[in-house]
Amino acid sequence: MTDSYLTIAGPTEGIFKDKGSKFLAFAYPVETEDEIKELIQHLKKEHYSARHHCYAWRLGADKTQFRANDDGEPSSTAGKPILGQIQRLDLTNVLIVVVRYFGGTLLGVSGLINAYRSAAIAALDEAKIVEQLVEVPFWVEFDYLNMNSVMKVFKDEILPQKKTEFDLRCKIRSSIRESESERIFSLLKNIEGVRINLI
Repeated sequence: MTDSYLTIAGPTEGIFKDKGSKFLAFAYPVETEDEIKELIQHLKKEHYSARHHCYAWRLGADKTQFRANDDGEPSSTAGKPILGQIQRLDLTNVLIVVVRYFGGTLLGVSGLINAYRSAAIAALDEAKIVEQLVEVPFWVEFDYLNMNSVMKVFKDEILPQKKTEFDLRCKIRSSIRESESERIFSLLKNIEGVRINLI
């Protein structure tokens, strides 16, 4: 199991035209299915007069969650070619929606496959592909007296302090690269009175 994956840095757009039809492609970095649904609904509202809103997405570092949707186009002529471009670049946590404005001329099965694939490529060509780490979020809880020992581990291991609560009993919220988690958790647990809670 790898603890990193490739995704896109931010939203991008692309366009492909064929025989009067316009295919507008929108690529987004995403993390949840709820986020995906919201983005698709937003595009359907924004492009309400378009004939089709076809899409594909893939989620998770293990890349096991994915979906392709033809939205009324002939089976496998839209969603699958879009998904194919996500797979070609080995991306995940990505949604691509291609909005089609019909130009009056039928493109046929091979024409549609080419159009949806080309639109997806156009959007991904604009994207900056980035490597993301799979991280384990956690809280570390400790007594104020052990502050120095805990902070030394944070400093030595360059751990982020996302949220802190310093009182008699202190808490720091952080996250850590998955492959490093066991080693660093054991460093922290060696300090007396430290508790680690995974989020």
